[in-house]
Amino acid sequence: MNQAAPLHGCRLLGAFADEHDPLQRALAMQARALGIAVESVSDAGREQFYCLQGQGLAPTHCRLTGWDDEAPRAISEFTLQAACGLMAVHGRASGQAQAIDLDYLAHVVASLALTGLMATALARLRGGQVTDCSVSLPGAGLQCISQYLAGATAEEGAERLPAGCSSARLRPPFVSADGVVFELETLDAGPWLAFWDGLGVARADSSKGWQGFLLRYARAIAPMPETLCRTLANLPYAQVVEHCTAVGMAVTPVHQPGQRNTLTPVGDTPWAFKLHPVAVLPRPCNQALPLSGLRVIESCRRIQGPLAGHLLAMLGAQVTRLEMPGGDPLRGMAPLAQGCSVRFDALNGLKAVVELDLKSASEREQLRRNIAEVDVFLHNWAPGKAEELALDQADLAQVNPALTYAYAGGWGNAQVPVGLPGTDFTVQAWSGIAHLIGQGEGNPGGSLFTVLDVFGGVIAAQGIVAALLARHLHGHAGRVDSSLLGAADLLCRSRMTRIRPLSAGVFRCQDASLAIDCCAPEHLETLARLFDFPMPCAWQTLREPLALQLARQPAAHWQARLLAAGVPVAIVRQDLAELQQDPRLAPWLAPGRYTRVLSPWRFT
Repeated sequence: MNQAAPLHGCRLLGAFADEHDPLQRALAMQARALGIAVESVSDAGREQFYCLQGQGLAPTHCRLTGWDDEAPRAISEFTLQAACGLMAVHGRASGQAQAIDLDYLAHVVASLALTGLMATALARLRGGQVTDCSVSLPGAGLQCISQYLAGATAEEGAERLPAGCSSARLRPPFVSADGVVFELETLDAGPWLAFWDGLGVARADSSKGWQGFLLRYARAIAPMPETLCRTLANLPYAQVVEHCTAVGMAVTPVHQPGQRNTLTPVGDTPWAFKLHPVAVLPRPCNQALPLSGLRVIESCRRIQGPLAGHLLAMLGAQVTRLEMPGGDPLRGMAPLAQGCSVRFDALNGLKAVVELDLKSASEREQLRRNIAEVDVFLHNWAPGKAEELALDQADLAQVNPALTYAYAGGWGNAQVPVGLPGTDFTVQAWSGIAHLIGQGEGNPGGSLFTVLDVFGGVIAAQGIVAALLARHLHGHAGRVDSSLLGAADLLCRSRMTRIRPLSAGVFRCQDASLAIDCCAPEHLETLARLFDFPMPCAWQTLREPLALQLARQPAAHWQARLLAAGVPVAIVRQDLAELQQDPRLAPWLAPGRYTRVLSPWRFT
């Protein structure tokens, strides 16, 4: 079979005629990457319904929903980022609430929709009763910020980190004397402190910088003492590289997409499948969720892999998480609730936990025995570790030939500089995504929101469900690889082929900010008519008089009026703790020791 197309013979039917629509484009792009043929059907009344079908598959439907249980009218990428708090999280280190200038949530929603469709089709092959699913756009948006929401709503020590709470200038990425924008990375304090010692920076400043640098994954800010930024700004990039090499610190320039393309071309699929024919004894699906009855073992750290396991658990899989003796150290990261990090629990609370010492031959043998009884083994270990432990796909296939072996890595098969770790911020920089984000905002680049870890976890789960469906549909099993670079390339390709320029902005009203997006020509015409602006008019000429009028009334007044007229609009949620007070978001949130984000899927 075509290893890059595990679902050959399947078709996705839906509305794909609008080449300007980011969500339609994202769905088509991802479906084709899985080998699913895309067919556009003209049914104006069902533009948000999609159907997966193929030989051996009963037709399965997915419906996209918006602020209520209806089709998502007057919702765009820009306004969804505003309403669900993503603008606020990204804006913490950017000076003000700002959108990530990518079709980010469009791709997240597309991935979750396809995953829901595939999981439902799989359940039907296994005798389950589910036939259809729906995916909530607000639910998908909230899923992306679940860790940050947990930190902002913990019962004790809740974090208050509003947009612009740290300097947009004193933060990574850094800029050298010769104008190179670059990212530093180390997972250890030793190389960090040695690097700054070698540059003559006082230990008090470098220690303070380390705390901000270390917590940037969790808090989306990385406040740096000015001494650090000024020191690097006085050095040419070649000297920065020299100092990094001497102490074992990783460094990479923020590539422009064209520069990156000369190193490794932007990929057209975020997955690599290596599947082979197997005999499958299907586990029946006898519960309401589509992956009920399937078993997953997960051995992952940080965000990407744990989020993938979390999504599989939301789909009904029984997920068992392996942790080192004594438990994952991230369990102790503040803020805590009942002794456990709320951020950690937000991604791992649905899983069973088993402590296992992978350095022990006897405990590795115990793992192999358990693998014989599971459907998926998922890990994100460092390159080479699986082979070193004799726990690679070939090793485990001897125990369980029908196993889906999943690796959620950093770089995939790309040729990158030796010693450059595949973490969110290095991959953002190296891939060109950081440059694209910075270009949209007018600052040097990148987001301290974990753009790629989150989307990487979403596509890792998607690849696993695709492999499980291929196992039952075609009788093939084996390995599926996904990576942060694959996630970046999907976003990069979508951004570089965007057709319509952005006509969107954030405006201050009497009491709050409002995000307005004229993502179709009729929206601009409606806006001009509502505010009595002369026609025809361009977005740039409309912005200033629009701002003057919006400032005269509360944001809720304008939101109601514009939504009624069909213009995409949303109040910019600056404080994540306030999200649970929005009745439109409440169905996807569960207050408690912290506010948990519920599943974006519904199955019938």
